[in-house]
Amino acid sequence: MEHNLTNTTPKQKLLIVEDEGEMCLLINLLLDGKEMEIEHVQTISDAVEYFQQQPPAIVLLDNRLPDGYGLDFISYIKEKYPATRIIMISGMDAAAKDVALANGADLFLEKPFNKTMLYNSIEKLLN
Repeated sequence: MEHNLTNTTPKQKLLIVEDEGEMCLLINLLLDGKEMEIEHVQTISDAVEYFQQQPPAIVLLDNRLPDGYGLDFISYIKEKYPATRIIMISGMDAAAKDVALANGADLFLEKPFNKTMLYNSIEKLLN
């Protein structure tokens, strides 16, 4: 019996909200080969517009952004798009982790992180 190997399931969307180009490039490289559609915005206002078009399955959210703090954006996402999972990424301060999780982030990844840490975080939230 032959199995159809064509995957008709739509790819999960992952939105990176990060203003550092090098960090976005790194995340894209780390996730290369993952069955995900990866998009990237640099500001909270661009993220809001993106969400209005099509909410992603997962958001990788940096804290320090040109137009505000990712920490403050978490509650907006949770309120309007409760199905979206949030991975907060930050390297600046340890206190951000507690606030991020208290505000509703699903996971917190401290910079620098590696491919395994990123993969495991995404797998955990998708399954």
